[in-house]
Amino acid sequence: MSLRRRIVAGAGLCTAVLLVTACGGSNGATVQGAKLVRQGQLTTCTHLPYPPFQSTQSGKVVGFDVDMIDLVAKKLGVTQKIVDTSFETIKGGAALNAGKCDVAAAGMTIKPERAKFLDFTKPYFNATQALMSRKDGGVTSLDDVKAKKLKIGSQGSTTGEDYVRAKGLNPQSFDNSAAELDGLRTGQVDVIVQDYPVVQGWLKDPANVKFAIAANLNTGEQYGFAVKKGGNAKLLQMINQAITQAEQDGTYKAIYEKWIGACQNCVPS
Repeated sequence: MSLRRRIVAGAGLCTAVLLVTACGGSNGATVQGAKLVRQGQLTTCTHLPYPPFQSTQSGKVVGFDVDMIDLVAKKLGVTQKIVDTSFETIKGGAALNAGKCDVAAAGMTIKPERAKFLDFTKPYFNATQALMSRKDGGVTSLDDVKAKKLKIGSQGSTTGEDYVRAKGLNPQSFDNSAAELDGLRTGQVDVIVQDYPVVQGWLKDPANVKFAIAANLNTGEQYGFAVKKGGNAKLLQMINQAITQAEQDGTYKAIYEKWIGACQNCVPS
């Protein structure tokens, strides 16, 4: 904690304490070769809420992704600053291109079409999708959703939404995961598709006791963090190094068990 206070106090200076190799203008800096949009901080774009990866608790943004990027901030000798922005601007690279943030960390699946606009890190999380419905909903598959002509909901601009559309369904699109869950709770839709760890987290809440995972959809997805396309190779390298080190020294496993649950073959690499 004393180190963090010293870092914050010296955030506006180009000093050896911050390991700044060259200072930018009043708003930017280069730290250990990594370009930062703000001196003294690693600025992260995400889309809230998306527990257990990012959510606000007691006025502070916490979660799996937050803890992972904190490892990078520590390597740089700066603090992490979270910026909430739309997922559309994250996955298309607009937020990074506009200098809104240094890194995107939003439970984001690595996809070739996204890699046209973003430089992805190595995979840091193995992800699958899940269907969530009422326990008495009689749903065990997407085929059931079709056959029963049930209303399905999804979070906009996500791979889960893309997946069910590719299966011939026309989901009702919600702006964020909280709105999607509320859509299920209030009967706007009969079933929703969402990343398995997110659904798993929701089901720990006693308010969702009437609901359950109706089916698992193994889509073979992996999450990656991302930086500006062609614009921050050193930061990309440092994030990859932080992921690898966490996997090797047990930090990844500890973070996984803190936010997700038991870690059995959970390390993506």
